[in-house]
Amino acid sequence: MASVMPVTVYPPDEDGGRRVRVDGEILGRAYGLRDVAEFLRRAGIEDVDESWVEASGLIEWRGGGPDTWGR
Repeated sequence: MASVMPVTVYPPDEDGGRRVRVDGEILGRAYGLRDVAEFLRRAGIEDVDESWVEASGLIEWRGGGPDTWGR
């Protein structure tokens, strides 16, 4: 892992997406674990995949955990 940065995934919005914030910056809206993993890779967190996202204790999930997505 390149570094440990604060990661927050917000509750699903009306379209079913969840905002993803890394180190204080909103990186985008995720519609599943694959999207979250991609945002984290782009932020410089290496070797991230969907399984890591789902199991990681480093992510603060608001409004439901990694299995909570809208629509």
